[in-house]
Amino acid sequence: MPLTATTVVVPIDFSSESPRAIAAALDVVAAGNQLHLVHVMPPLETMSPGFLVGEITEESRRQKVTAALHKLAADAGAGEATLVALIGTPGLEITDYARRQQADLIVIPSHGYHGVKRLFLGSVAERVIRHASCNVLVVRRSDAE
Repeated sequence: MPLTATTVVVPIDFSSESPRAIAAALDVVAAGNQLHLVHVMPPLETMSPGFLVGEITEESRRQKVTAALHKLAADAGAGEATLVALIGTPGLEITDYARRQQADLIVIPSHGYHGVKRLFLGSVAERVIRHASCNVLVVRRSDAE
């Protein structure tokens, strides 16, 4: 039985694995407008130089991320997708957004970090799996053995 969904959230980190996650999501929807491409940015530090002099604002960051999402979506054949730039903790923001959208599925790429690197960086995919209220499809890395 093929996998189908009507609302799919695809977390985007702009890595080389992001287009593969979009392609996997396009395989389970009837139309690109059923996709929600979501990027989560960390909050600005109030003492960061760009913030202090007013050159960087949350809105300017959102605009740049949305422009990059638009290009990625168009290049991946998902130009009709909803594009969202959020601020916060990635795993939690992704699952909260999916819950608000009543998503059927989250399609997330795995970077396959292990050992010490995973210990220090954490795993967004793992956090999404633990906190999601819908199914989660983890797309295997393209260079995984």
